[in-house]
Amino acid sequence: MKKILLVDDEESIHLLYREELEEEGYEVHSALSGEEALDKLNIIEPDLVILDINMPGMNGIDVLRRMKEINQSMPVILSSAYQEFKQDLASWASDDYIVKSSNLDELKNAVRKYLRPE
Repeated sequence: MKKILLVDDEESIHLLYREELEEEGYEVHSALSGEEALDKLNIIEPDLVILDINMPGMNGIDVLRRMKEINQSMPVILSSAYQEFKQDLASWASDDYIVKSSNLDELKNAVRKYLRPE
């Protein structure tokens, strides 16, 4: 089963994304902060990361840089409620960028682009 590490400080996002992605056949692991995500990265060895940008402490752009230093080939999808982050050059290091919404089709399509459920 393909593993996804979901990094977001909002519990409601974890519940919503986990349910939808597990239905698609993925194993979903959670981290509530950038620091926690970096700690779990080597333990979980995810096939893909969904990463919020706007988090307290270490923000998503800093986490993205660190993750790409550790594993350049691991796909990272940035997820934000704010469209304007898409214009930020630092976000271009991500493999994809989605704007959070209650319609998760864009997220699921982005995940499918990089992973095929087993």
